[in-house]
Amino acid sequence: MMTKSLLGKFSLSVWPTRLVWLALLLAPLLLSDFAQSQLAMFLTYGIFALGLGFLWGQVGVLSFGQGMFFGLGGYAMSLVSLGMLPGLPDSTAFGFGLAIAVAAVFAALLGSMLFYGRGLAGAYFGIVTLCAAVIVEAAARRWDFIGGSNGLFGIPPFELPAALTRRLGESTAGYYLAFGAALAVYVLLRWLGRTPFGTVLAAIRDNDRRMAFLGYNVALHKNIAFVLSAMVSALAGAMFVKFFGFVSPTLIGFALSTDVLIWVAVGGRQVPMAALLGALLVRSVEAGLSERFGNYWLLLLGAVFVIVVVFFPAGVFGRVLQLPLPRRLTRAPRPAAERKAGSEIRHADA
Repeated sequence: MMTKSLLGKFSLSVWPTRLVWLALLLAPLLLSDFAQSQLAMFLTYGIFALGLGFLWGQVGVLSFGQGMFFGLGGYAMSLVSLGMLPGLPDSTAFGFGLAIAVAAVFAALLGSMLFYGRGLAGAYFGIVTLCAAVIVEAAARRWDFIGGSNGLFGIPPFELPAALTRRLGESTAGYYLAFGAALAVYVLLRWLGRTPFGTVLAAIRDNDRRMAFLGYNVALHKNIAFVLSAMVSALAGAMFVKFFGFVSPTLIGFALSTDVLIWVAVGGRQVPMAALLGALLVRSVEAGLSERFGNYWLLLLGAVFVIVVVFFPAGVFGRVLQLPLPRRLTRAPRPAAERKAGSEIRHADA
């Protein structure tokens, strides 16, 4: 009993999460340049998983079209970096701003159509977002301005400070850029999930009808969360193309949307750190299986996914990395007599 209690306390502490971030911080000390580049790519996918994890785990809204926003961010950054938008600057900062803005506007419009009115949810919402992803991917393949089926290549990489690249090396500096972005997004989403707004989102996830009865605008809250998730996904897409120099329709359609769904489900959708680690784990396993088993690796990955869903419904890392509730939700309520005395004192002072 004592061992079980100690394990429960440890799993609900912040130390496992801190140890993971410390390991990622020190990873370049043990990895080659190629491995660092691979891990930087996996971290951009991890940011992508954080976006879907926030929408699915915090709000209970499952989107099968999250790749749309990843791809929109990637295409926006590519067009800006290649100078294909006359009259607009070709700076990286502007590319990030445009990528996030385009994804936010598109998500706000799509969410307004889906959440208001009859308010699609569950499988119906997933089917509509799936159809939207297929349509967007087909449109990208037929639009010659953005490269059609071939996509866009030769996108300039990040221009990192020369002093930093000389000191750390180009691969290590790029890795720490991806690490810093992932950490910043994680901290932001973790903070947001523990605010009163995040508590309302969690309550909507558990019982949206009751929250609507209590006077909350459920559609508005879901739409805000949908937009925030899209913005995070677009940031990941913009970083991806700057790291790896290309964008194609495969990054905007159903295939990548399915991949990120698997990453989040395997890691744990209700814990941001678990969702990020799910992306790192699955992408690493994919790389190993594809090299060893050739064309059969997808079957093995599917079997692993089924096993995880059946035996680990909270995800592989969900329970270990679960954080304690915010203090404002764990404070014991004051006794009625104490509340009445305090009220009388305030009235007397008035």
